[in-house]
Amino acid sequence: MISIPHKAKQFLVLLIKLLIVVGAFYFIYDQLANNDKLDWQKFISLFRKNQSVLGIGFILLLSVLNRYFEILKWKNLVKVIQEISLSEATKQVLAALTAGIFTPNGVGEYAGKALYYPKSDAKKVVFLNLICNGIQMILTIIFGVFGLLYFNTVYNVITGEKVLILFGGFVFLLILLFSVKKIKIKGYSIEKLIHKINEIPKPIHQKNIFLGICRYLVFSHQYYFLFLAFDVDLPYLTLMAAITSVYFLASSLPTFQFLDFAVKGSVAIYFFGILGVNEWIVVFISTLMWFLNVVLPVIFGSYYVLNFKAETVK
Repeated sequence: MISIPHKAKQFLVLLIKLLIVVGAFYFIYDQLANNDKLDWQKFISLFRKNQSVLGIGFILLLSVLNRYFEILKWKNLVKVIQEISLSEATKQVLAALTAGIFTPNGVGEYAGKALYYPKSDAKKVVFLNLICNGIQMILTIIFGVFGLLYFNTVYNVITGEKVLILFGGFVFLLILLFSVKKIKIKGYSIEKLIHKINEIPKPIHQKNIFLGICRYLVFSHQYYFLFLAFDVDLPYLTLMAAITSVYFLASSLPTFQFLDFAVKGSVAIYFFGILGVNEWIVVFISTLMWFLNVVLPVIFGSYYVLNFKAETVK
């Protein structure tokens, strides 16, 4: 086995950290600078018209709460391995978010968190992160399905027959999934996965679900309030149904964190186009949501990435 000198190892770690941070900021700049659908003049004009210190402060507070609930979720789940402080949980979540920004579906986030723990706990950390993200996905599906059904009832996007076919297909997949739960893929089975989930104490699961709901309500309503700020006057239920539908459909598509706003923006243009909302407003709000909930946390996460100590890896 080849031994790497300590100085060379330190340089390699520094180089990796710099590549992660520089890569993250390059992708952010590229998406903001080269998006021809962003009409900055219209945005500045509307911002000057509706600017409010309290309004801006409120929207920023929702971004803080969004990430805060995610940090609390991680702090709650990781106590299965060890108790960590709120500041440590913040460091791990933001650094992992930065590491995962240009990986498919944020896969780098799993590795980012695992680096803060001994190698013997790596699989447990990845599993807990899967639980952390999994509950958010399940909530997105639940709220999204109800939102999509309500939106379809009002605007008849797809016929009732197609809704029944989709619902029947979903039920069939669930039945099929649980009927083959003993089949193993790479040594893992659904039955084993369910068993491992049940090993986590119920109070931790309950708190995880509660925090997940809080987080979902925060970022979906942040989307809602941004539409109000852009003078979009639509009934609350209609607007929320469109928002939950957008999150549901966009989250089912494989993507990168740095392209998140583009994917959600594309889906949002379709739904809000039906509601008669101007395309540039939809694109701008999707971009702002991405900037507030991904870019800003990545800026802070970059600090933690650059200050990550290789000695913490065991």
